Amino acid sequence: MVHLKSAEEVQIIKESAQILGRTHAEVAKLIKPGVKTQRLDEVAEQYIRDHQGIPSFKNYGGFPASLCISVNEVVVHGFPSGYELKEGDVISVDCGVQYKGYHSDSAYTYPLEGVNEEILLLLNRTLDSLYLGIDQAKAGNRIGDVGFAIQNYVEQFGYGVVRELVGHGVGKKLHEDPEVPNYGKRGKGVKIVPGMVFAIEPMINMGTKNVVQERDGWTIRTKDRKPSAHFEHMVGVYEDGTEVLTTHEFLEEAYLYKWRNKSR
Repeated sequence: MVHLKSAEEVQIIKESAQILGRTHAEVAKLIKPGVKTQRLDEVAEQYIRDHQGIPSFKNYGGFPASLCISVNEVVVHGFPSGYELKEGDVISVDCGVQYKGYHSDSAYTYPLEGVNEEILLLLNRTLDSLYLGIDQAKAGNRIGDVGFAIQNYVEQFGYGVVRELVGHGVGKKLHEDPEVPNYGKRGKGVKIVPGMVFAIEPMINMGTKNVVQERDGWTIRTKDRKPSAHFEHMVGVYEDGTEVLTTHEFLEEAYLYKWRNKSR
């Protein structure tokens, strides 16, 4: 069942999303070769708690950390660890914040310096696909319109669209209805109506769409071990339009390697 949000609920979600956006920025400042991914997680948790939030992911279904940190061929749900970032890596940082009883959720994939042009194109196009999906997330459309826009764009480049993991509603629970796949058919699926709040999060692979789950029960990687990209925003749907509730602005200002559209 889709829980439609009141204006007051959306306002709290936006406040949560501001804490989330600034948490991402604190992490972005540290992303460089030689930094251990567990350090990023420590900084994120401290910032969230210092701003009266609760890390949404920590202990969610037994997940052990505040961030999902997924490097290179890991698509999502990677654990922070003693791994030290190195030149040429790509790192997806997915974070959630619970504030005043409501969750926010967003993700961003960073290329470290030394990433080749082919991978930069994957990241650019995946981020572009997120906004193409957002353009279709409007009252009167259907969830299939969102997924079609993403799939139709990225598959022309030969990329694989992950099927097993999808976007989702967000509110008092981190994962609510509706599910928001990154593939689909126009005019199909749940109708989008005012009051919906949901996350759109393309997970796009350089090669095959097929993924495998590691023995830890969480980490998802590409079957062919080629790189993957993951970007996520939450949107709120209104009678007169759609608003992006999360922000990448702070992290893009904080991250030292200005990569976006370098490959074009």
